Amino acid sequence: MPQTVSRVDITDAARALLLRLEAQHGPLMFHQSGGCCDGSSPMCYPRGEFRVGASDVRLGAVAGTPFYMSASQFEYWKHTHLTVDVVPGRGSGFSVEAPEGVRFLIRSRLFTDDEAEHLAPVEAGG
Repeated sequence: MPQTVSRVDITDAARALLLRLEAQHGPLMFHQSGGCCDGSSPMCYPRGEFRVGASDVRLGAVAGTPFYMSASQFEYWKHTHLTVDVVPGRGSGFSVEAPEGVRFLIRSRLFTDDEAEHLAPVEAGG
């Protein structure tokens, strides 16, 4: 049986930061709403402080942290594998990594035809 292909992953550097942030803030979650500027960056919040609803989908989890995206944005990204990474610089927003002088960002690539046949399903957000 073919293995299910994940829709979202995380780099080692972003995973290390995420683990540090979880030690500080408790369980976290990612949400990517779309839009311009930092609206297209994944925002990291303490779990429960950002409400997900019917207009959001859960793509999966990275390092045990749920990753959500607005359903309208998912329509544009559904053929794309997302990787959460971290880079120097501050984003504008309420993401928990901002005081660290870094920001999370998404690196993306299209799924191969073989991967597309075995994608993990998304779940309704709320």
